[in-house]
Amino acid sequence: MKTKTIKIKRRPAKLWQLRLYVMDSTFKSETAFTNLKKFCETHLKGRYRITVIDLLKQPHLAKGDQILAVPTVVRRLPEPMRMIIGNLSDTARLLVGLDLRAAE
Repeated sequence: MKTKTIKIKRRPAKLWQLRLYVMDSTFKSETAFTNLKKFCETHLKGRYRITVIDLLKQPHLAKGDQILAVPTVVRRLPEPMRMIIGNLSDTARLLVGLDLRAAE
């Protein structure tokens, strides 16, 4: 009797593209970045990219994602786009807001 080897092809993990909109290097902005980075390392390790956009330096970028307050994180990918405003300290709110469980 021969043994058959079955190879399972795994789909590549989706890369999460996140934009964190801030206004200068304030305590609030730094806290939001730290919280987001910690969240991503815990829940998306190796599958995320964070782009920090300082609206003092690039104010024109706020219009594209309809930014009304800072700090704000925008999930660009995977679609659909999601947005969360605040210091990002509430992990449960981030899980729901970024729709992490549905995308995995």
